[in-house]
Amino acid sequence: MGIRRYTANADNTITDAFELNLSTRGTGSNMGRADILEVFHIFGQESSTSQELSRAILDFPISTISTDRTNGDVPASGSVSFFLRVFNAPHASTIPRDATYSVMPVSQSWQEGYGMDMENYSDLTYDQTGSNWINAGSGSVWTTAGGDFIDQKKNENVFDVAMEAGNEDIDLDITPLVEDWITGSAGGGIDNYGIVIRLTASMETSGVTEYTKKFFARSSQYFLKRPVIEARWDSSKIDDRGNFYYSSSVAPAADNLNTLY
Repeated sequence: MGIRRYTANADNTITDAFELNLSTRGTGSNMGRADILEVFHIFGQESSTSQELSRAILDFPISTISTDRTNGDVPASGSVSFFLRVFNAPHASTIPRDATYSVMPVSQSWQEGYGMDMENYSDLTYDQTGSNWINAGSGSVWTTAGGDFIDQKKNENVFDVAMEAGNEDIDLDITPLVEDWITGSAGGGIDNYGIVIRLTASMETSGVTEYTKKFFARSSQYFLKRPVIEARWDSSKIDDRGNFYYSSSVAPAADNLNTLY
């Protein structure tokens, strides 16, 4: 099997969770340089009805995939599959069981940023470089707080991933989405701004806490645990050695002068 991996070139965790004081939300915080990505929903911590969310956004080098296809290093559409691989990061906190996560395209450009604090949310962008719950980047806000996503299915470009135990990796076939990215909006596809990993809409608004799912980020010291898009295809080369005739009664004599090596 042929395999090529394309590591994420940007990722970040954006959140509206409360800081430790339970009075200020961390909507301005950036975690673009953290080695972990975090997804959760917390219900009823600040008040009996409060909701807190965390989502992970990732971007991949689709232009490199397109160039590799042009150069013949990746097969043409229909002969290759693209898998999103994001790896579970073990931790000491609780993990959500029987949770379902949505993977969907981001619909506008965003910046990774340089923040690292995932506990106190102290690395605020102050409208400078980096995305957060409110801003997509410097001088750019999300149309909807929490990120702008294509949440309607287009060629099955929105995917759900169920995790029964809670500590599973994501190994998800996103071939239609990658092919649409390669095509681009000018050709009838969509432009690449990456993906979001979040709990499903119903889980994000439920009265049940789902805390906390962590993945290794692209900054992780564990090289093989960094998020990737993995191109997979059948690269085997076969011949007809198991399907031939030394001679045939329906062939003319000239065609039966065969030599077997």
